[in-house]
Amino acid sequence: MSAEYTSVDWLVFVTYGAILLLSGWWVNRKKSISSEDYFLGGNAMPMWMVSISVLATSQSAATFLGGPDMGYRGDLSYLATNIGAFIAAFFVSAYLIPKFYQYKVFTVYELLEQQIGPRAKKHAGIMYLFGRVFASGARLYMAAIAVAMILFGDIAAQSIVYATVIITVIGLLFSVFGGVRAVIYSDVIQAIVYVSAAVFVLYFLVIAIPADFSTIVAALQEPAVNTTGFIQTSKLTLFNFDLDFSSAGMFGFWSSITGFLLLNIAAFGLDQDMTQRVLTCKTAKDGSKAMLFSVVMVIPVMLLFLVIGLLLFIFYQRPDLMGEGAATAMTSFDGAKVTVFMSYVLNQIPSGVRGLVTIGIIAAALSTLNSGLSSMSSVLVQDLYRPFNQQRGLQFADSHYVKAGKVSMIIVAVALAAMAVLCFYWQQHTDTPLLAFALSVMLFSYSGLLGVYFTALFTKRGSERSVTAALITGFVITLIFQPYIQTLYLPAELIFDLAFTWKLCIATFISTLVCLLGTRNIVDTPYSSGHENKLEVHA
Repeated sequence: MSAEYTSVDWLVFVTYGAILLLSGWWVNRKKSISSEDYFLGGNAMPMWMVSISVLATSQSAATFLGGPDMGYRGDLSYLATNIGAFIAAFFVSAYLIPKFYQYKVFTVYELLEQQIGPRAKKHAGIMYLFGRVFASGARLYMAAIAVAMILFGDIAAQSIVYATVIITVIGLLFSVFGGVRAVIYSDVIQAIVYVSAAVFVLYFLVIAIPADFSTIVAALQEPAVNTTGFIQTSKLTLFNFDLDFSSAGMFGFWSSITGFLLLNIAAFGLDQDMTQRVLTCKTAKDGSKAMLFSVVMVIPVMLLFLVIGLLLFIFYQRPDLMGEGAATAMTSFDGAKVTVFMSYVLNQIPSGVRGLVTIGIIAAALSTLNSGLSSMSSVLVQDLYRPFNQQRGLQFADSHYVKAGKVSMIIVAVALAAMAVLCFYWQQHTDTPLLAFALSVMLFSYSGLLGVYFTALFTKRGSERSVTAALITGFVITLIFQPYIQTLYLPAELIFDLAFTWKLCIATFISTLVCLLGTRNIVDTPYSSGHENKLEVHA
């Protein structure tokens, strides 16, 4: 344990632990006795809580750690990606959420069973599970390296494993008994905690900079740094209209209305991780409201983390303003790369605040982890395990599938922890910033899913085989774009740098074409998700 923790830090830890214990006991005192309760919260969750849960799921440890890094390295253009998020949220609210409620689905992939066939649902669920292991595992890894730095004083492999286990066990204990209801309540708590931690960091940065507001704004408008790779344009730039296809331009305007639009459609409507929360509302209208409100709330939260990065730029890169308080940001920790935010936490953050930042990181990680545990468990049980039993004529009470959900959560927790450890070695071979790294790994499943759903929603084509082919195509196209794969089939001088947003556009386009090759058959198979009244509606 780091010796730099003070009695105030320990008080913060104890308070946070007590909150988790009490809230966990309160939420889980009502046992989930049916799969509808366990996976959908009985369709009785308040809209405002669902909205915060979606926000907390989207703003994970990747944002907590990577958001300040984006502000420090660049400008406010990442905030403009919310243009794509708004368009995506309206699209999902108009086209997808009403259908999910119409067919009374447990998972978003059950819609494909109605539109195309049962194998389409199964294969889409499997692809989602693979992609979510990558994405949630990467985010868990980001939180683990931060926790390892603070708790153990190093980021050796052993410390990363210990930190991963700590976070995973806490998240599992909170979620496994209460299902999605416990996850949503937990998300609300974790969102309050990590946003509060960020506000405290912002406050201490402001009082640490001996300059007034107008001076800071002027310095950000003219950063005047050209020796460390920073651009000299204003760091307050919101819209970047340069057509840059490289990773340097991934947060530009054109990426925002193309790749980020597709990314958010997939995240809000095709990713069970977020959509499961929306399905817990009473009606489709409430679900749509929750989705739209969450996008609105993202803006101030995202801005908060970006502003922290901007102030860190002043703190470390403008010694003329800092005077005697000037400091130098560390670029590595224990021989590995470190973000500027973690440099500040480890070296300059005031005594007593480190504990709050630590639980803020853990809270952000728990929010993402709990979401992954619940959503992946629902797909494993509702899209794979239950149909497997029904196809073989095996009849089980609904309570059996609640128990299966709890077991599958444990399996998922082990898989995510293993992926987090793998990411420790994976990122040693890339210079991609943490936030971009977390966003880009989602492409492995999103590309194919987007192609499949666009085909299912807007055309009369697509078959079970073409769905499978499209999902595989999206995965493979994304894979061959990766720099470490390019080295296997391209000479060094031809290896190219393409932003993940454009990779998503290309892979989605090709996946859609592949899916369109199939001819759709009329689906007569009854819905098999557990609701007796699902036979009432057929595509």
